[in-house]
Amino acid sequence: MGIFNNFGISASGLTAQRLRMDTIASNIANIETTRTPEGGPYQRQVPLFSSRLPDGPGQPGGGVEVLALLRDQSPFKRVYEPGHPDADEEGYVLMPNVELVKEMVDMIDASRAYEANVTALNASKDMVQRALDIGRRG
Repeated sequence: MGIFNNFGISASGLTAQRLRMDTIASNIANIETTRTPEGGPYQRQVPLFSSRLPDGPGQPGGGVEVLALLRDQSPFKRVYEPGHPDADEEGYVLMPNVELVKEMVDMIDASRAYEANVTALNASKDMVQRALDIGRRG
């Protein structure tokens, strides 16, 4: 594996964590959305990642790829709000299966993972720069 492969690996990690943060932001933005085009309340979304495998024998691999954006299958919350336009005959409204605390913890985790990838990218860049500096002096 060459030093330049590190750039691709870190870039894939940055892209994956950015998608994760965008998904979390969407979940938070829709925390009270009770009506979607598909019908029913908003369903929490979660990205599914996988490690990127080499294209063939002897080819570099590594990094992250996004396999899918999945819908969380956990049950919706039932909240008693008889005046709500989406309330059933008993006065209950189905609310999204989004928990703000969980989303904030996931956002912190994604942010730290993003920062770790930036650090790895900068370290690789510094190593290449130092190697070039050594080559110029020699």
